[in-house]
Amino acid sequence: MPLSALQKYILRQGLGGKKRSVPKERLLNFYADKSAKPKLEDQINIITKSAERLINSGLARGLGIKTAEKWFIREVILTPLGVKRARQLLGRQQELPFKIKTKNK
Repeated sequence: MPLSALQKYILRQGLGGKKRSVPKERLLNFYADKSAKPKLEDQINIITKSAERLINSGLARGLGIKTAEKWFIREVILTPLGVKRARQLLGRQQELPFKIKTKNK
């Protein structure tokens, strides 16, 4: 599945902390450096839809409130598959726990 620029941004932001979570307010920074920004309401809707698509694809989980009509996502948490995909986006390989043996002279 090809990812949009916003979805890639969400995955990269999730790698920042130990909890692998990103609050929705921090995702608004995606539009900070854009010259033609959508309205704030549209930004929130776009971020919500991108987060829902990541959740549906199994790359993230959502934390929020569910009403009868829809979800109100407050936080996006990466799944192990999402962490792996984010590392691929960064071009970083996972480190293996190799033990280095030194020679004693």
